[in-house]
Amino acid sequence: MDFSFLKKTPLFLCAIPFLIHAQYTDVINSNRPGRAVSAYAVGKNVVQAEMGLVYEQRDNANLGTDSNILGTDVSLRYGLFFESLEINWEGSFISQNVTFTNTGTDERRTDFSRNRLGLKFLVFDPFKNPENNKPNLYSWRANNVFQWKNLIPAVSLYGGATFTLGDNPFYAGDPVVSYRGAVATQSRLSPRFVLISNFAYDRIGTDFPELSYAVSITHAFRNPKWSVFIENQGITSDRYKDILLRTGVAYLINENFQADLHMGSGFQNSPSRIFAVLGFSYRLDFHKDTLVPIDEQKAGQNGEIRKKDVIKKRRKKSKKKKDKLDF
Repeated sequence: MDFSFLKKTPLFLCAIPFLIHAQYTDVINSNRPGRAVSAYAVGKNVVQAEMGLVYEQRDNANLGTDSNILGTDVSLRYGLFFESLEINWEGSFISQNVTFTNTGTDERRTDFSRNRLGLKFLVFDPFKNPENNKPNLYSWRANNVFQWKNLIPAVSLYGGATFTLGDNPFYAGDPVVSYRGAVATQSRLSPRFVLISNFAYDRIGTDFPELSYAVSITHAFRNPKWSVFIENQGITSDRYKDILLRTGVAYLINENFQADLHMGSGFQNSPSRIFAVLGFSYRLDFHKDTLVPIDEQKAGQNGEIRKKDVIKKRRKKSKKKKDKLDF
């Protein structure tokens, strides 16, 4: 859940060195709950763990099976080298107890249903230029209602690999390594609404490549520690097709710790799926802001500072040095 709207904004930027535009926020920026991931990275030198405990009832009318699933979702994220780059490992380890209704026999299947490592890189950020995103000082309504420009999303690209190790019962016959590419977008529709969408092509190089999308809308309440989301996910491959709907809440316990709960279901009978997930996100914040001296800022970077003002300041410094030498 993206709590970046909580970020504090200094009031007197002209009086202090300006912070380089960064994706880092004062409070945790989690991809939980749900499966749609943010376009933004966690921030340089931030280590973040996102975990969930899963229970699912899955029945397949075509195969004549009823099953219960217990599992764990894990995502480990790290801001790598610079603000817009993130490395991320995502894993889902599940234990599925399957009952064959025709014979009454049981079977247990245990392994990773998701095991992938990748890099996410922000390629476009509509909020990068503060000049284009200044608040309206004369109208509360102008700052809090939908504007068409809010539809312009931040865009990131993802590239990675999916690993199928050993005799995985969920992906029999798949190679050890296959590939994944994705695009993530994020739009701040208003101070309280965030729209995220993902489009992915997974298991490239296997006999069963998979296309998927996820669209999520998050709403923050008047108490911004609470937020609610609704998400639609579609998956299609020769192995499995479904449309999933999720909804749930997140609560910000403190600036580095978030808890969440969500439920969802599928729309098919083969298999039918109903699930609930309890999760949390925690970060270790080693981020340090990079400062730009005021006389090295670009024109407009601080809103009021213009290039010609910087040139004048440098000329004054140079003149003072010259006068001292002449003296």
